[in-house]
Amino acid sequence: MNQYVVGVDVGGTTVKCGIFAINGVLIDNWEVPTRKEEEGKYILPDVADSIKAHMAEKKLELDDIEGIGIGVPGPVQPDGYVHVCVNLGWHGHYPAKEMRELMGGNIRCAAGNDANVAALGEMWQGGGKGHSNLLMVTLGTGVGGGLIIDGHIIPGVHGAGAEIGHIHVRDGEPEQCNCGGHGCLEQVASATGIVREAKRTLAASEEPSSMRDFGDGLTAKDVCDCAKAGDPLAVKSLGTSLKYLALVMAQVSMITDPELFVIGGGVSKAGQYLVDVTRKYYEELTPLLNKKADITLATLGNDAGIYGSARLVLGNE
Repeated sequence: MNQYVVGVDVGGTTVKCGIFAINGVLIDNWEVPTRKEEEGKYILPDVADSIKAHMAEKKLELDDIEGIGIGVPGPVQPDGYVHVCVNLGWHGHYPAKEMRELMGGNIRCAAGNDANVAALGEMWQGGGKGHSNLLMVTLGTGVGGGLIIDGHIIPGVHGAGAEIGHIHVRDGEPEQCNCGGHGCLEQVASATGIVREAKRTLAASEEPSSMRDFGDGLTAKDVCDCAKAGDPLAVKSLGTSLKYLALVMAQVSMITDPELFVIGGGVSKAGQYLVDVTRKYYEELTPLLNKKADITLATLGNDAGIYGSARLVLGNE
């Protein structure tokens, strides 16, 4: 009887792994160094060897495992093909197929984009538990998104579904986004974007601000902390960033009408203040909706990927 499932979250520095009971209880978790040399050819073999070793420690056989889910930092097409994962050195891989072969060929494997599987994890056992239609927003170095409809990830035809960080929100942005565009949400609402907006606000004003005390070392956490303390310029600059975030959330609502937005990533540590300001703008920007989506914080932290990867391989179970 298949009583367990394995979740794998492949990152640029480490690969997080976890063995779960079918009901979502985490049994064991660990990390494997990400060996990116030679175009990352050692990554999956290392992970497979590590899974086998941990299964042996737990006295688990392959027949005890329902399957292995894998989250990867790049678009995964519906057939499982990954054209490129820049941070891993991968070009042209089928991670699920390769993992199945490494494990002996008799186990179910599935792969998905890391932001999407994190959303699935939050739906399963995190901030989105009890909901089957949600968008997870990840505010970190960039802005990621994962869309879940009726319990299923919506990856899009080319694997680029819910890439909300690269929705255009601001005309006239002089700096170029990492995607090559200008004026993306990521440029204003990511951790780096929040700092950029704050520095522009400071440069355009002579008003005193506690943000000035941090000089060039100003971080998104500093901006959030100053805003929560009532610093007028911090409130203004962070408000601008969150209004653009709310704008994209409103646009998503007009297309997918989710039950819930789950906000995660490092910036989400700003807590309820972040939720409250975003909700204020979101409600202003969705006058058509009588019943609006709720907004909450993610709860699984860095483990969302392994939870979601494990859930991925379970399908609708």
